[in-house]
Amino acid sequence: MTGDRRWARLAIASIPVAFLAYFFAYPLVSILTTGLSGGADSLEILSRQSTRSVAWFTLWQAAASTILTVIIALPGAYLLGRYEFRGKRALKAAVTVPFIMPTVVVGGAFLTLLGPSGPLGIDLRRTVWAIIIAHVFFNYAVVVRTVSSAWERLDPQLSEAATALGASHRAVLRYITFPLLAPAIASAASIVFLFSFTSFGVVLILGDLVHSTLEVEIWRQATNLLNLPAAATLAIVQLVAITAVLAFYSRYQRSRAVASRVAAVRKTAMNPVTTRQKLLVAGNLLLMAGLLLSPLAAIVIRALSTESGWGLSNFTNLVEPTSALFVPAIEAIRNSVWIAILATAIALAIGLVTAWSIDRATTRFGQTLDVLIMLPLGTSAVTLGFGFLIALDTPIDLRTSFWILPIAHALIAIPFVVRTTLPVLRTIDNRLREAAAVLGAAPGRVFRELDIPIARRALVVGSGFAFAVSMGEFGATSFLARPDTPTLPIAIFRLLTRPGATTFGQAMAAATVLMIVTAAGIFAVERWRSDTEQEF
Repeated sequence: MTGDRRWARLAIASIPVAFLAYFFAYPLVSILTTGLSGGADSLEILSRQSTRSVAWFTLWQAAASTILTVIIALPGAYLLGRYEFRGKRALKAAVTVPFIMPTVVVGGAFLTLLGPSGPLGIDLRRTVWAIIIAHVFFNYAVVVRTVSSAWERLDPQLSEAATALGASHRAVLRYITFPLLAPAIASAASIVFLFSFTSFGVVLILGDLVHSTLEVEIWRQATNLLNLPAAATLAIVQLVAITAVLAFYSRYQRSRAVASRVAAVRKTAMNPVTTRQKLLVAGNLLLMAGLLLSPLAAIVIRALSTESGWGLSNFTNLVEPTSALFVPAIEAIRNSVWIAILATAIALAIGLVTAWSIDRATTRFGQTLDVLIMLPLGTSAVTLGFGFLIALDTPIDLRTSFWILPIAHALIAIPFVVRTTLPVLRTIDNRLREAAAVLGAAPGRVFRELDIPIARRALVVGSGFAFAVSMGEFGATSFLARPDTPTLPIAIFRLLTRPGATTFGQAMAAATVLMIVTAAGIFAVERWRSDTEQEF
């Protein structure tokens, strides 16, 4: 019986391994093969001044975006990490919304806000400043949520003891608080750097090909110039750079890891009492409102603005044919919803099996699978889409199949399902499973009637993330979407790139729809997550 169960576990674990092997490893190997087979041509591509310029711009704008994001977000992290006030849970959800916003929505928002007819009266289109500001908006939540979670666990007795011994507040921050927060800040900064380094939709819309990252250049070489060897070579450069960043981050985390006392959140959070504390909270809230709400509000305002005044004509025009698309924009909304439903179903199935396999593994296989399943999340979506385009023609040509988009979206969404489900499965007392087995329950029945019901809430949270990720996915979709079946992000991009106030208004209306759907999903996820959170 034990042997049969072992083989059953191996058979189940082989499902995510096979999925990753064919839909992730095989496309990346195909990119490597295409790029390295060029030989002298690949070296010539790498030696071009244009290639070096793109690589340098990708590097320095990512570094600048990361530094500015950390500086601006640290006060918000302090606010959420140390203070308790009414509406804090809603604020956490609101802060997260921009991060999960589709990149085309963010690009459209800042195109409206920083364009020639924007409310600020300045035109920053095609400038690096617009790109960096958009990256700060997009990645603000990463620093706030990551660092605030670490900040609220720091034992306040450490700083209180230092203050009692005569240390100033500045000295406490410099020698106690920041060293303890360094791993969390480094973790957030590495994520921001990677997202800025692989930025696609924001740079494509705001840079308008005047400023290009490696991500944008891969897309341009493959789709506009049809130069697949050049695109593959640039993709290899990007993969090497991402691997180097991840390796450096891992080494840094190991060297800076320190053991520290943690405290219950209820003990560290304090209500603002003094005038200084109240001003600090109010100032942070105003900064958050200005930074996070202004771009999103600009989309809604522009969507409701028509040539004849305020109205809903931009929304009603979504059902009408347009020269920018082969189908009415309303079809793109339906396509996105349908693809997101299928992608969520695939992500739930593969993610649940993966989490169960990792939890039940008794060897290093579980740890290895845990690392492998996260790799698609750290890989460029454009690279994945390009890999799908050049690789998935055997044994079945999926490149023209409707299923290629749900599969690509699910590949990116699976890590979210695993990360939300696995911690819950690990809390299940194994004696419950053993008792069920003694009473005659087969492993499949134990899984259906014990594991799944306990992990149900986590699965709902994971499915919410998967649906939101699929709705807004743009990088891989830009390679794989067919002209007659565009997704909503593709429709928004095509409308934005067509001149004319009418198409721009339609783009903002479509972006508003996508923003509302994504925000609703995030708030629902935050509510489920908050209901199941356990404090120390």
